Amino acid sequence: MKKALVIILSAVLLSACADSPKQLIKRADELCRYIPDHELLEKSRDFMTTDFYAVLDTMFYRLPAHEAMDHEWLYFFVTGNGGTIADFTVTGITKTDKTHATATVSVRQKWEDGSFDPDTDIEEHQLYMEKVNGVWLMSDFDARKQDCINYIANNRKEQALRDAISDYLIKEIGSQYKQGQLCIPTLMIVSAEEISADQARVWGDFWIWWYNLEGDTLMTVSGGNHSGVMTIISRNGELKVTSFEQTVDGAGNDASARNLFGSHYDIYQNMHSSQDVREAVRREQLGEYVKNHNLKIKYYKDYGWDAVKL
Repeated sequence: MKKALVIILSAVLLSACADSPKQLIKRADELCRYIPDHELLEKSRDFMTTDFYAVLDTMFYRLPAHEAMDHEWLYFFVTGNGGTIADFTVTGITKTDKTHATATVSVRQKWEDGSFDPDTDIEEHQLYMEKVNGVWLMSDFDARKQDCINYIANNRKEQALRDAISDYLIKEIGSQYKQGQLCIPTLMIVSAEEISADQARVWGDFWIWWYNLEGDTLMTVSGGNHSGVMTIISRNGELKVTSFEQTVDGAGNDASARNLFGSHYDIYQNMHSSQDVREAVRREQLGEYVKNHNLKIKYYKDYGWDAVKL
């Protein structure tokens, strides 16, 4: 009985020691080394709470490649751009309850030779920790997890909108073209506004493209432009285009565009009139389509033009 009591007391003392400010600072220092730095390491999974890793994994690898790079705050210890290395120190720890603590981390960028720029500011950040199954893990930093969650939700909402538009263009308009094996529209959304909780209007410059697959190349079969404003409603949790007002062809095209796009006209015209912009968006969206559908495609080619690498 006495031996069992000693073992229990020893375990309690070890646990208390592990939760001491000194040990928590040491653990926070270790966790800092697994904060994303332009990439999320697979081994970071073992040092983060399950939900936090899942959120970061979605931001880095489940969204289009360019999306996460728009949010530089994801890269807490950024070392790119100037060839610097993050020099950090855990300067304090606050334990909010038995299973939660917040570490204060001071960060300063230093050159690769170890020297500091005298004009470099010291930044202060917050590392959030949670004790799970007896182990302290990273649960957030700079309280940015909720920002990530909100961004993911908005991205999925936007993707659902794009899927509804693509589906409409393929079925209702693409059917009027000479068809190939794949119809992959190009969507250049000028503006989207919610009219009500279940209805929205979307102004855009939309392009229909039909392709055949030949080896590693998408060969263009047909294509055309359809600009205007769509009304989209939500029915039983699914988005559906219910109307599409298009610009007219010929001499009245500009007048109809001004009428339909209104205050969005200048943005629309900048997109519509620039072949470089159109092709850049087309190339990017084709690349995403190829990736999402696991196609072994490297190029697309319009009749009479050189192949373009995706």
